[in-house]
Amino acid sequence: MRAIEVEGLTKTVGGDRRLFSDLAMSVDPGELVAITGESGVGKSTLLNILAGLDDADAGIVRVESVALGPMDEAARTRLRRERIGFVFQAFHILPYLTLEQNVALPLALIAPDAATARARAGEMLSEVGLETRGRDYARDLSGGELQRVAIARALVHRPAVILADEPTGNLDPETAQRVLDLFARAVRSRGAAAVIVTHSAATAAVADRVLTLTRSGLISPTRQASVGGG
Repeated sequence: MRAIEVEGLTKTVGGDRRLFSDLAMSVDPGELVAITGESGVGKSTLLNILAGLDDADAGIVRVESVALGPMDEAARTRLRRERIGFVFQAFHILPYLTLEQNVALPLALIAPDAATARARAGEMLSEVGLETRGRDYARDLSGGELQRVAIARALVHRPAVILADEPTGNLDPETAQRVLDLFARAVRSRGAAAVIVTHSAATAAVADRVLTLTRSGLISPTRQASVGGG
């Protein structure tokens, strides 16, 4: 079973500006795919459609064989809580919670007991090298450490799909590379499927496949062949 399947996806914004049409792609469990492309081509919009946060004009998106289109908003919210993890450029770590509490947030939404949530948050902080920092607050951390917390939070509920939007855009190159290597190891060790949207060639280099989103669809640089477009 593929983690993500996209068929015939078309999206227009501003009434008449076509971002992409008849777009197709798939991502398998354990696979990390990077999507690159110029600003304004629709990379973040595509990520939002994969998450069920935005609707396409036409086409089908499936997460673990479940089509998002027919779902109502409550069902999409449940899917995001249980099966999707998010990593953002701006970290989105809540400053008034400890790092352990931040990491445990996705678990609170799916209601395990408090002891289980704390234990799993601690395990994830240890995996990203912050095992002694669980009681610290965001103000005490560097940008690279904050992004490691964000990765721990994205993975703590064991999602099938990880969606990352410019996850190292606020980091210096050396820190970014360390965070990316950690991200790739953590995702693959869990058999999750990951999609990274990025402008950065260094970020894309950690992926198993790189696709470039253009007006003509998704292009694989290694094959120079369209993977869906119109």
